[in-house]
Amino acid sequence: MSSSASDLPNHFELLGNDGAARTGRLTTPHGVVRTPAFMPVGTAGAMKGIHWRDVREAGADIVLGNTYHLMLRPTAERIAALGGLQRFTGWGGPMLTDSGGFQVMSLSGLRKVTEQAVTFRSHIDGAKIELSPERAIEVQRLLNSDIAMQLDECVRLPAEPDDIERAMRLSLRWAERCRRAFESAPAGYMLFGIVQGGDVPALRVASAEALAEIGFHGYAIGGLAVGEPQAVMLEMIEATVPVLPGDRPRYLMGVGTPDDLLESVKRGIDMFDCVLPTRNGRHGVAYTRLGPVNLRNARHADDPRPLDEESPWPPTRSYSRAYLHHLIKAGEALGATLLSEINIAYFQQLMAGMREAIAQGRFTEFYERTKADWARGDIPARAG
Repeated sequence: MSSSASDLPNHFELLGNDGAARTGRLTTPHGVVRTPAFMPVGTAGAMKGIHWRDVREAGADIVLGNTYHLMLRPTAERIAALGGLQRFTGWGGPMLTDSGGFQVMSLSGLRKVTEQAVTFRSHIDGAKIELSPERAIEVQRLLNSDIAMQLDECVRLPAEPDDIERAMRLSLRWAERCRRAFESAPAGYMLFGIVQGGDVPALRVASAEALAEIGFHGYAIGGLAVGEPQAVMLEMIEATVPVLPGDRPRYLMGVGTPDDLLESVKRGIDMFDCVLPTRNGRHGVAYTRLGPVNLRNARHADDPRPLDEESPWPPTRSYSRAYLHHLIKAGEALGATLLSEINIAYFQQLMAGMREAIAQGRFTEFYERTKADWARGDIPARAG
């Protein structure tokens, strides 16, 4: 394809940088996204146990919906008939949908990948389904996604270099087909390409160069946080980012821990998504300014202190550790809800802190202070 990134309208405004770290503004049909941005994951059109109102009040500008799950139930066609994903869910704001490729990867015993498409069996009723690049774009357009993702093949690491390259080359051919299928989308809607290449730097560079030549509104780095050490993930980011167009948003898919976010922003990443805040919240882990706190631990049973009395998020400073411990141990749904909200809020506070620090040219100071706070760790209550 002879088109390039310059052929596409740019909806991303770079507002400032501090070293490789960047802050900007991404304008979508349903609102503005401040970057760096963390996208909470609403897999099936909902955040487990959390109201959209609380997600927005915590500071999220954009959320992620899962194409694979939504196309199976309630179906993209039904959502389209009901006004699109924003109206259907009541979120109303910007939404990004993944292509379904990552979920299909996890169905290794139920799928078959060919040049044309990936076919798989529904985990719901066993029905045979074909997902081609064209169908992936069609589904995301029916969902009314502000940002759609190309269909790709993601390889779980570790993997053989030959298999990594085969999947990367197939993903590039699918990227061209997705770009063609997206050409009729209304103005303002965006399509992101996905860099693959596993843990092989040369393949990452080749993938990024080819995607930039095809041309997308933004570029994602996929196939990481799938079993490799953090050092490998950061090495792949460092290899990839310099090759991507500097005026387009960069999205690291499926990442990650607060430390992953801090390290990745330092290396020039603008957008993230991960189920970690809510999944770990449901299992009793709270993320705070002083690092994670496992509320299942018995030492919290008699602790009257809040998780962080300096937090701007009310539940973090209003509920005692003893009460949160009790809710989790008793299996009360409120415990999972509160910890999920606390975690979403902390991730948003971390992103807001990075945006402000970058804008003020003091990202290094913020980075070092945040690392120092985490190193201090959660301080146990004094006995007696």
